[in-house]
Amino acid sequence: MKTREEKRFQVMGNIVMVILSLCALLPMVLLVVSSLTDNDTLIQNGYNFIPMKWSIYAYTYIFSTGSAVIRAYGVSIVLTIIGTTLSLCITTLLAYALAKKGLPGRGALTFYVFFTMLFNGGLVPTYMNYTNTFGIKNTFLALLIPGLLANGFNILLMKSYFVSAVPDEILEAAYIDGATEFQTFSRVALPLAKPIVATIALFAGIAYWNDWQNGYVYLTTRTDLYSIQNLLNRMMQNIQFLTQNSGNISNANVGLAAIPSVSVRMAMAVVGVLPIILVYPFIQSNFVKGITLGGVKG
Repeated sequence: MKTREEKRFQVMGNIVMVILSLCALLPMVLLVVSSLTDNDTLIQNGYNFIPMKWSIYAYTYIFSTGSAVIRAYGVSIVLTIIGTTLSLCITTLLAYALAKKGLPGRGALTFYVFFTMLFNGGLVPTYMNYTNTFGIKNTFLALLIPGLLANGFNILLMKSYFVSAVPDEILEAAYIDGATEFQTFSRVALPLAKPIVATIALFAGIAYWNDWQNGYVYLTTRTDLYSIQNLLNRMMQNIQFLTQNSGNISNANVGLAAIPSVSVRMAMAVVGVLPIILVYPFIQSNFVKGITLGGVKG
């Protein structure tokens, strides 16, 4: 039987959670509605949850390129799958090793991983290294390799999970049964770490899907390798260029009249974020559990 104070606290907690949920949900609803609003109506009346005139012309404009959008989606999907898989392999192996108390130099290696969260080499040295030494410019590897290097936060998060949620007794029992270190990792520790693996997979997948900087920096001639983010960014730059220089370019106003310059921004955001929204519900439970247990102790 709950006391009056407990019931009051539960009601207040539910109210706060409803408010926070609305704060997260309403901007997404407004984004989708704005992308389906007529461009002229959006300019005249601003953003509304119930527009005076609906239109799908912004999406028609984006997908008017046809094969370019489909190809960009394909590049993003392949990049996300390969990048996420390789990132998980690197992160789980290194985190498992750092979680072993008997690892020689464990403290120094952990500090080295943590140090990468504070400092990096900078854009110019990184660019020179990747282009001159590794020669990945204008290749698919230019989208994959820069983001493949181990993320310090993900490694430390998974290390904390291995330490706090995978009992040493279970690992010792596997050793006694004759399992090798890799067998213990793959058949015992990794299955127990499914929540944190799903969490890190979500982090890595979102990072690869939303990345546009690598394509912007390293893909100068191979526009056919553009991901969906790079393609949408290039389309937005073209629209901004026409808008800012309409007075200096002949017939620019005619072209601008056919471009949904405002609503297309909302449609681009929807096109870019939609796959993540569709995937997230399937790993939400593991994501919450992984974050909760992975942050218990270091």
